[in-house]
Amino acid sequence: MADTIEATRTQPNASFRRVQGSVSIEQAAFASRISLRAKEDAVGPLSTALGLVLPTRPKTSSVSGLRSALWLGPDEWLVIDQSGGDLMAACATVDAIHSSADISHRNTAFIVSGEDAADVLNAGCPQDLSLAAFPVGAVSRTLFGKAEVVIFRVTEDTFRLECWRSFAEYVGGLLREAASEVIF
Repeated sequence: MADTIEATRTQPNASFRRVQGSVSIEQAAFASRISLRAKEDAVGPLSTALGLVLPTRPKTSSVSGLRSALWLGPDEWLVIDQSGGDLMAACATVDAIHSSADISHRNTAFIVSGEDAADVLNAGCPQDLSLAAFPVGAVSRTLFGKAEVVIFRVTEDTFRLECWRSFAEYVGGLLREAASEVIF
């Protein structure tokens, strides 16, 4: 009989935590994620199945408990469940035509918080992240340095920066460098 081997997923920057002046940067805990594509007629049934309303306006999000839906395009969302819920199983209950792909293994995230969090992110991102231009709940797929990321403003002074795991070391290094340059 063959031996059973169980793989254990590790964080790319498991010990990553940086507090510099008024900014804290840390690796986010594991979360379930799906990339969701659907036309307008599927939005209602998918919202019901996922337990939160899928946002339909650009740069917006919706949150229900530990689950968030981030608008990425007219028919595209990133859905994140920080409780580890089975998002694919929820989508499988919907008869309306849609596409959902589990990307939990592909993505990781950093939490950037504190008074100067927007300035640290702006060291590698050209968008206006001021509270007036990018309010709480705002979302954008953009670049941070040379990596494609999704920035989600969780609170007035906290951002979730989603990136591909293969770019985590680069993004983490750029965040560390930005924190040391921006905060003096």
